[in-house]
Amino acid sequence: MLVRPCLLQRLRRRLPRVGPGPGPGPTRGVMELRAVAAALDALAPPGLAESWDNVGLLCEPSPPHAVRTLLLTTDLTEPVLDEALARGAELVLAYHPPLFRPLRRLTPATGWRDRLLLRAAESRVGLYSPHTALDALPRGVNAWLAAALGASTSSVPIQPSTTLTYPTKGSHRVEFVVGQAEQLEAVLAKVQKIPEVSSIVTLPARAEGEDQTRVSLNCTEKAMQDVMSLLSQNGLYHMTEILLLQKPLLPQTGMGRLCKLSKPASLSALIERIKNYLKLSYVRLALGVGKTLESQIRTVAVCAGSGRSVLQGVEADLYLTGEMSHHEVLDVVGNGISVILCEHSNSERGFLLELQDMLVTHLENKVNIIVSEIDRDPLQLA
Repeated sequence: MLVRPCLLQRLRRRLPRVGPGPGPGPTRGVMELRAVAAALDALAPPGLAESWDNVGLLCEPSPPHAVRTLLLTTDLTEPVLDEALARGAELVLAYHPPLFRPLRRLTPATGWRDRLLLRAAESRVGLYSPHTALDALPRGVNAWLAAALGASTSSVPIQPSTTLTYPTKGSHRVEFVVGQAEQLEAVLAKVQKIPEVSSIVTLPARAEGEDQTRVSLNCTEKAMQDVMSLLSQNGLYHMTEILLLQKPLLPQTGMGRLCKLSKPASLSALIERIKNYLKLSYVRLALGVGKTLESQIRTVAVCAGSGRSVLQGVEADLYLTGEMSHHEVLDVVGNGISVILCEHSNSERGFLLELQDMLVTHLENKVNIIVSEIDRDPLQLA
């Protein structure tokens, strides 16, 4: 159901303007949607996201589309979209992608999420999601959650991220040796004609008492097949080495955090720190076999959201995450590791205030950035 203009005005008057984000007020400025999306991509590059994820600009109203107000939320639900419309947001940044799986059709009858996407498109509200790209940042969601353990805690990514591109052109290095100058000249002439081959270097070499030339080149995986075919045709295949080039690791960037406390703390003390930090009245706890509330904790593996795939097999005294399944918890506690679960989005939502501050600076105060007052974890105590 579309929000009619008269109802929209009533919603704007009725909705209280309180909470972590500023109300609409005087607009700070305006940016084109694609410029905002490009800035968001620069802050949390989509290439840092997990391969299964769906991040970036997910819904783009037909241009031109000016953005004066950007609303931040963990989940885009129908009440949150109502709030976005009432507060005049032209763009919603939803941490969890509201559009995740391929769509076969998009009609009001195919489910609440499809109705939501239709309403957003028809109301000309853009949708953007950073999700796991934001998790991986040095100042991202996982680093924020790790801070719950104490200010003096040090941490490193559990699954480090690499640079988005190779330091040289190509993912492979091929090295081979040629003995005769005539053959060398003929082979190099053909190699240079292969697309996606770069950085060809020749160095004098000596093997088995003979003067030879070592050739080293960088190329893509596709070009490597052509290079190897050429070398085979010229009898050089058996004298060839292939090296897989690695992308350098990015400092403090990656999924999850393995944390070391500067001073060991009891499990009960850490529970109180975490509850205070996340502003929660409770967390769920599973004690590791042989452990008590007074057991001393020195290392903690942290992963916001659903932590199984990142935390699995990590050696630590404690796992801190949003959710794990029953059998996953049994496997962990059976190995003597305690588990604290905060519920999925409770381990992420508080970061929105950090993100708001980051975006005010990153977007140069050109856009009014507000945090949803409606967004909350769907699981509540009853």
